Amino acid sequence: MVLTVLIWAGFALSIRAIGASPLAPADVALIRFGLPTLLLLPFLPSRWPMLRRVKPLSALMVLVGGGLPFFFMASAGGKVTSAAHVAALIAGTTPLSVALIAYALDGQRISAARGRAIAIILAGVVLLLVSQTHASHGAFVGGAALLLLASLLWGGYTLGLRRAGLDAIGCALLLSVPSFLLLVLLVSLGVVDSHIGQFSMTSAMPFLLAQGLGVGVISSVSYALAIRHLDTPRCSAIGSMAPALACLGAVPLLGESLTLTVVCGIAAITAGVILANRA
Repeated sequence: MVLTVLIWAGFALSIRAIGASPLAPADVALIRFGLPTLLLLPFLPSRWPMLRRVKPLSALMVLVGGGLPFFFMASAGGKVTSAAHVAALIAGTTPLSVALIAYALDGQRISAARGRAIAIILAGVVLLLVSQTHASHGAFVGGAALLLLASLLWGGYTLGLRRAGLDAIGCALLLSVPSFLLLVLLVSLGVVDSHIGQFSMTSAMPFLLAQGLGVGVISSVSYALAIRHLDTPRCSAIGSMAPALACLGAVPLLGESLTLTVVCGIAAITAGVILANRA
């Protein structure tokens, strides 16, 4: 799970980096879902019987929550915010998203201790939001709303993984293969814009490492493993540590500022994560 958190921080940084690269979001999505499809496809025959037994709702939660809708929503929101916001408003609020969806689907109530921890995490998220006073208000609000919606999708993905009952490889295949095939169709029909042929391998390499190998393969497998061995709320709470790492990485890599308000927000989120894990 620690490895997944590190990669999640890299996800936030790479989402922000799309705007400064010659790649379109669809190109990065092709890398994100194409590389794991290529590497894990040999495992498909052995996982096929398991995949056929997955209930439609669980499969939909995985595909929508972690697939193309999530990716394009996160990239659109990240374009007009910052790496700190991408991490804080997705990974940082996932414990709340998981709790809301679990309550809606299963009637699972939030304990008082976990509720207090989530409140502290949200307070940290608010501090990170108010720290970005230079952003265009209209664009920023729209971007923040998209990131919060992406958090709800990711909460559904987290619960969908557990409900699917697959092993880590099966979960990665369920997410990557249909998403990649659908994206290829959308690009072929011109529904989404692509810059294939207009960028070099050097430009694509950071995304191959961060999105394709990191998020697509390593994180998908390790996150699914963590959910099988830890309870779902605890996995989402540990993932809230990603904002702190993303904020720290955004300073030297993307030139984003680290103000006192940001530091306080990071501290609050980290404290909330610790309390959530003890709840």
